[in-house]
Amino acid sequence: MHEVLKTSFFDRPTLVVARELLGKDLVRILPSGEVVRMMVNEVEAYDGPEDRACHAFRGRTKRTDVMFGPAGRIYVYFVYGMHWMLNIVTGPKNYPAAILLRGAGDIVGPARLTKALSIDGTLNCLPADAETGLWFEDASRQIDLSSILATPRIGVDYAGKEWAEKPYRFVLKNE
Repeated sequence: MHEVLKTSFFDRPTLVVARELLGKDLVRILPSGEVVRMMVNEVEAYDGPEDRACHAFRGRTKRTDVMFGPAGRIYVYFVYGMHWMLNIVTGPKNYPAAILLRGAGDIVGPARLTKALSIDGTLNCLPADAETGLWFEDASRQIDLSSILATPRIGVDYAGKEWAEKPYRFVLKNE
């Protein structure tokens, strides 16, 4: 069994965690009991109260409370009245930041990912660990920094040009 990523992995600067999450395994126990492991290959970082694309930009609300810590908590929210989005909270407590999981294994797209893994709002605010049924593991893959592509995030034009163009989306080039 691979090493489960502990809170200390996520309790670091969001952009560092986002890059280092690439190549790690996202593990989910499905309702059927089947255990699914998929390598994370695409993420987006949402880094703090100044980040205009971050849900917590407008302050702490019932929805964003989980983003204020502790690190390693699952942040799941519903968009467009039909899709769940999976995030992992990062950074120090009271600094609202999270990483959106956009792709893992052969699945491209955050809504496809949550659908394939039976992820919904019942996981919101829970710790990412085996008891929850959703966690991350270090599969000891060596990811060369040159294989990571940093691009602007997707669908955040509402944040304004400066924040929409920040290279906070990280993708493994060969995946």
